[in-house]
Amino acid sequence: MGKIVLRLDRVMADRKMSLNELSEKVGVSNVNLSKIKTGKISAVRFSTLEAICEVLDCQPGDILEYDKNLE
Repeated sequence: MGKIVLRLDRVMADRKMSLNELSEKVGVSNVNLSKIKTGKISAVRFSTLEAICEVLDCQPGDILEYDKNLE
């Protein structure tokens, strides 16, 4: 069985946005965004995902990726 991989770091780099800047614009703490960025979470609220997508002008699929080769 595969895993969902979070690619927030890639999208942030493409947009040249720092964690602090994203945190301020999204209204989520640096700690929580850092956990999302590093993939050290097991769930993301849709409201948080929506806010991230709004600020980064991206789609959820730009941030979330399914890798069937990971366990």
